[in-house]
Amino acid sequence: MRCGELPRHDRDDEAVEAVTTALRALLHGVVDYAGLYPPAALDMATAVREYDHYRTSPDAWMLGRFIVSIGRLDEFAAALRELHPTGPAEWPIAALYGADIAADVRRAQEFNDAGAGARIDTLEGRATSDDEIIAAAAHAAEAFTVFVEFPLRDDPAPFVETARRSGVNAKMRTGGVTADAFPPATEVVRFMRRCVDAGVLFKATAGLHHPIRAQYRLTYAEDAPRGMMYGYLNVFMAAALIANGASDDDARSVLEEREANAFEIFDEAFAWRGFRLDAAALKTTRHCVISSFGSCSFREPVDDLQSLGFLP
Repeated sequence: MRCGELPRHDRDDEAVEAVTTALRALLHGVVDYAGLYPPAALDMATAVREYDHYRTSPDAWMLGRFIVSIGRLDEFAAALRELHPTGPAEWPIAALYGADIAADVRRAQEFNDAGAGARIDTLEGRATSDDEIIAAAAHAAEAFTVFVEFPLRDDPAPFVETARRSGVNAKMRTGGVTADAFPPATEVVRFMRRCVDAGVLFKATAGLHHPIRAQYRLTYAEDAPRGMMYGYLNVFMAAALIANGASDDDARSVLEEREANAFEIFDEAFAWRGFRLDAAALKTTRHCVISSFGSCSFREPVDDLQSLGFLP
């Protein structure tokens, strides 16, 4: 899928009206909720309950899909029935497939056919070979939007080209629960450049709980080690700049930016140190360049944005 639709979470109320046009274009439906995964690692009932709460909050316009592995779909359906015995409004789901892509796709289709009050529209998985990308496309791309995660250490150009030919999207891992899980900015920029040049939509996952790059705790433990995390505003602005003609050096600089006041939100534009992108360019970036990011927390990305004064 190329230049796809953004997640459907429109809210026509005062909370959304108070947000600038540019910020809505940049962050609408941007947080795919991965509360089941580290470092939060919530139990199923809690994660389902939290997502249900977020969907009715004033900040729901920033909420994307609920992320769950296909192997836990029965558990997810049971938790959803417990919370909503008659079925909620249809939840958008991103399901993670494993080694047996054919079996997992069949299970995802069975889940959708059962009408559990949620619908899988996106499948995500990993690949370390062209054959794995081709297999994911062959089994899943006709019925689902597919994101395939590639390793970043080596030049991903061959994988990106295979994704382009196969009609699937890309995914990059931008962090984890240890300091060495965060790739250097040069690798992140190279991945984004390859995707932009090939016209391949991508998403990010892990380590993007906060808007601005800084040192943060790597887990929620009181004695957790700290590490340098990318900010999601840094990542999305870097992707937007690459797509709009900026150099790799400029993209790397915005990825490594640690000053929050270097970013400016206007009603119709988002700016960083002399680079300014209007709402139309930001919306195109979200549809055609970078779709969303997975986060085990929804409140941290929102609350930190509010603390910076970017949200009312």
